[in-house]
Amino acid sequence: MSLPPGLYIVATPIGNLSDLSPHAARILSEADVIAVEDSRVTAKLLAHIGVKRPMTPYHDHNADKVRPDLIAQMAEKAVALVSDAGTPLVSDPGYKLVRDARAAGIDVHTAAGPCAAIAALTLAGLPTDRFLFLGFLPAKAGARAAAIAEVAPVRATLILYESGPRLSAALRALHQGLGDREAAVVREISKKFEETVTGTLDALATRYEGAPPKGEIVLVVGPPGEAEAASEADVDAALREAMTRLSPSRAAAAVAEALGLPRRTVYERALTLK
Repeated sequence: MSLPPGLYIVATPIGNLSDLSPHAARILSEADVIAVEDSRVTAKLLAHIGVKRPMTPYHDHNADKVRPDLIAQMAEKAVALVSDAGTPLVSDPGYKLVRDARAAGIDVHTAAGPCAAIAALTLAGLPTDRFLFLGFLPAKAGARAAAIAEVAPVRATLILYESGPRLSAALRALHQGLGDREAAVVREISKKFEETVTGTLDALATRYEGAPPKGEIVLVVGPPGEAEAASEADVDAALREAMTRLSPSRAAAAVAEALGLPRRTVYERALTLK
């Protein structure tokens, strides 16, 4: 039975090919065309399930050019979207394809499955009730420090992707911007050499300095610890800075969240300062 026309978002294995779900395998077997990051990578997956299907490149460098044609095809064909590994759209191109498909009245479906960020979170032994996925940090030191400062007050576990050569520098920058929080370096998830190393940011940065690990890497950083109660001066300083960028209500909400204070109390102080 052939698939109805539409867009099918298909999660693929991040390591062990046996992680491909039967649902995903059926979609890939029956799709009229598969939009891929790298046809060589997807060809290996298709060979694993014993099928051959037409593939077309869809990645950061050609997405704007080929997206209209893919949308046009979806009116009559089943188009599957895959990334090289994991769930498409998570730190990969794709959300514009979903947005434009919906705008064109195209049905959008998903075959849920592996995601490196979530898998690493389950391995890290850090709080899972609230987390924030950051993708890759900027490569340049200044931009990286700014990105870290932006999330420093967030009371949530942070999840990041990183490469081996950049790992130690990223850990050092996180240590400088967040303090010496508990963290985990998770690599090669579901592969033969899967490894999870835990420790403080400082200890992990030292461990990998001059010895970058190989493979796909996910960093998981614990939330900030319970801070001492903020003084009135701390609250005022945070509000004044926030109100240079935000309205009093939004500034109060951000500061209340960051400092663990009642929003109404902080809002009243913001109005006084304004």
